[in-house]
Amino acid sequence: MFRRLLRLGLGPGLPNRGLRTRRGGFTLDWDAKVSEFKKKIECILPGKQWELLYDTSHLPPKQSDVVIVGGGILGLSVAFWLKKLESRRGAIRVMVVEQDHTYSRASSTGPSVGGIWQQFSVPENVQLSLFSINFLRNINEYLAVVDAPLVDLRFNPSGCLLLASEKDAATLESNVKMQRQEGAKVCLMSPEQLQNKFPWINIEGVAVASYGMEDEGWFDARALLQGLRRKVQSMGVLLCQGEVTRLITSSSQAETSSGEPVVLRRIHKVHVKMDKSLEYQPVECAAVVNAAGAWSGKIAELAGIGKGLPGTLQGTKLPVEPRKRYVHLWHCPQGPGLETPLVADINGVYFRREGLGSKYLGGCSPTEEEEPDPTNLEVDHDFFRNKVWPHLVQRVPSFKTLEHLLHLQVQSAWAGYYDYNTFDQNGVVGPHPLVVNMYFATGFSGRGLQHAPGIGRAVAEVVLEGQFKTINMSPFLFTRFYVGEKLQEFSIL
Repeated sequence: MFRRLLRLGLGPGLPNRGLRTRRGGFTLDWDAKVSEFKKKIECILPGKQWELLYDTSHLPPKQSDVVIVGGGILGLSVAFWLKKLESRRGAIRVMVVEQDHTYSRASSTGPSVGGIWQQFSVPENVQLSLFSINFLRNINEYLAVVDAPLVDLRFNPSGCLLLASEKDAATLESNVKMQRQEGAKVCLMSPEQLQNKFPWINIEGVAVASYGMEDEGWFDARALLQGLRRKVQSMGVLLCQGEVTRLITSSSQAETSSGEPVVLRRIHKVHVKMDKSLEYQPVECAAVVNAAGAWSGKIAELAGIGKGLPGTLQGTKLPVEPRKRYVHLWHCPQGPGLETPLVADINGVYFRREGLGSKYLGGCSPTEEEEPDPTNLEVDHDFFRNKVWPHLVQRVPSFKTLEHLLHLQVQSAWAGYYDYNTFDQNGVVGPHPLVVNMYFATGFSGRGLQHAPGIGRAVAEVVLEGQFKTINMSPFLFTRFYVGEKLQEFSIL
């Protein structure tokens, strides 16, 4: 009965949880002790204010309506849409907490392939891509700031090309049919058509291919990141460099319609530890958005998510963890020309051109058995040499000219983290069913960059209005982990 109740609550009309900063009512022992200590100091030093004894100007404010944990492109997109959709200017106080302002560890905002395409197996992902490409094509209608340079994403509309073997041909054809129904301009290509359009490609093993004819390609992720940061600051969003180390919650007992007991939690304060310091600031808030990327699982644990009996909703964890991924950049004067799309081969190897100087970048996601150690960002060059390069050479014979000089032609390589959803490699969007004021924007397993504009709007809508309006993201709710209903996305790089 409880599972049935959960399913009934997954429609576009989510319960409106309201957006009010808690005031008064329940207080914590620690707060009471601090207040008592302040009074004693004021008695000892009459006429003095406690605040004057210690400069707190470098700390974040004590209150914010919404605290967003994670200041990457997803978190900034949520902040942008919260301010864009607020009922009046300044109605909502929004704070974004980001620990790493260099973004050196985020694959989707730092070292990124920057691809965008509509060729997905889940309809909502196609809709997200279509929404996002419209946002990106009109970027300065959204992100322009007075007296600041325009945002230049350097969008390259060369398209994306997905190759399929005989085994996966029917699935690819079915996906293309769905993509067209959603409005994507995608065509199927036979091996002969593929060879005619791209003479440099070896069609061995390819049964069919799909090609994005419009609104696919790649863009500068760093430019989008900086554009969003500048815009949200101009809208009044506070960007705070620090680490969320604790979430203060209260709990209450509740029952489902079937009489099953559950514990509801509400976050009242977020402890923000300042960068390179032992200081922290408790920030009272009405809502918390978990956009912490690869570390969003840890933030969820701070709210008690997953800390319950196995098989219960309380004991269901957020299945998002860091997975290390590599990208290599190489130079090949004899390689494919300027019309080269982003190519995803039948074995998962991908590549695209980079700029105008006969440079290419690419890589491949490892198998579960090959997953590298995520505790560091060291690049495994042997993985590229042994697992990626042989497939690149087989598919693009002109790359063979580099075989004996590969160590000289690979000009750089870098590693970053995916926010990898181990359950179904798809995103988690919307509120938690038991921690009633925590909202998720995470787990997109490498697709968060291209879908960020649509995800940000979806989360802002459900925070402000209690329901998804532009795109129904109900299939992406947390409750699918508990009921065991996978929303499997197969088109990932």
